[in-house]
Amino acid sequence: MGALVRFARTIHLISAFWILGLAVLIFLDVSGRSLLSSPIPGTKEVLQNSVVAITFLQLPLAIYTGSMLRTSIFADAVPPAGRRLLRTFAALLGVAFLVGLVLSTWQPFLDAWRIGEYEGEGALRVPTWPVRGTVLVMSAFGAIAYLMMIVLDWQGRLVDESEAPASLNTGGG
Repeated sequence: MGALVRFARTIHLISAFWILGLAVLIFLDVSGRSLLSSPIPGTKEVLQNSVVAITFLQLPLAIYTGSMLRTSIFADAVPPAGRRLLRTFAALLGVAFLVGLVLSTWQPFLDAWRIGEYEGEGALRVPTWPVRGTVLVMSAFGAIAYLMMIVLDWQGRLVDESEAPASLNTGGG
């Protein structure tokens, strides 16, 4: 369990540095357009593929820390056992969605790898298989994270179910 959370934090950190790199790329591209009338070729393709990859790299840690979008309108109206059932139902919906992504992404990933699919023309061609692979792997990881959170919730091993229902209890208990 701890190793998966550490891995989720590591890939989240990688995505944060990736965002920083994109910010520098955007700055240089805009500066090149404005000052030199010469943008950086391929910036659009790099950005468009990076946004998808970064989003999926951040998914597992968002699940582990309870940072996924949620509303308390129903949870406030039911007792603690009902809230646990709602959290379980929501997590199972997340598992179903992510497993669906895995199943629907598998063949396009293999096809992109096999034929060398790319985006962009001219100076920079960005291969699509790394992004498709990231979506595939991080969707599987996210589904596992949701399943683990269900188990932890039913074992009573979350920090505070009313404030952060998916936060991990990092204390010695």
